[in-house]
Order: sequence, then C-alpha cells, then structure tokens
Amino acid sequence: MKRRYVPHLPTILAICENNYVCMLKLLPDCDSEDLSYEFSISKDLVYKIQIIASTPYTSTLEMSQVSANTPKYLSPTMVVRLYHDAKVAEVLESQRTAQLQPVYEYPNLNMHQRNEKFLVNVFLAEWLHFCLTQRIETTTSN
Repeated sequence: MKRRYVPHLPTILAICENNYVCMLKLLPDCDSEDLSYEFSISKDLVYKIQIIASTPYTSTLEMSQVSANTPKYLSPTMVVRLYHDAKVAEVLESQRTAQLQPVYEYPNLNMHQRNEKFLVNVFLAEWLHFCLTQRIETTTSN
C-alpha cells in the first residue's frame, strides 16, 4: 500500500520565507509595476526578473533564464508571488504550468512529481542563491 504524500508545512514555509528574503536582496524596488531587472552571469547567460503586477500586499514577478544557445521554449521560467504581509514568496507557475497543486497523484498525465510544488520552490531557492552569489552586472529598465 502506497503512502500518500503529505506536505510538511514548516519546511515549505521556511523555503518560501527564505525565497522572499533573497528576492528582496535582488530587487531593491519590487513595488513598481513594469520594472525589469537583468542579472548577467556571463556573456551567454542572463537571469531576468520582471515585475508584472504590484498591489499593497503582493507583487507578482516573472523570472526567466535567457541563454543565447537555448531556444526560448526550453528556457526555465516561473511566475512568483511575493506576499509582503506574510513575508513569503511562492511559485505560482513553472515551465508554463499554471496553478501548481500542492499534491499530485502519481503517476499522472503530465508526469508531475507528487511534491512538484515543493520541488519548484526549492528550485527557486537555488536560482536566487545562484543569482546572489554569481551576479556580475545588474541592469534595470521600465
């Protein structure tokens, strides 16, 4: 008999809180809509964060990796919401998969992992850590 995956809320919240802190370090102004930041890691690798919506309590961002040698449809992309009152950042959409569920039955038609949402938030943490430690040049545009 298979055990059903049950998300461990304290671990998920810790990751989302850490992601929020890291995101604020990268984005000095995350309250302005239509603002875009680019972090050049090398001449062929850029991370782009665009603020697509902002309200008093939330900001919604799109984060993507832009590589000269990779087609756009294969480049990692995610939509992240910052909850300023709770001080957490949550991945809403990843790789053009909207509304990630907290738990998936496995196997499933889209081949999501049982803990897909958790894994995507861990991936965001790794991305943010990489940007904080490796960034060379930051540019901002409206």
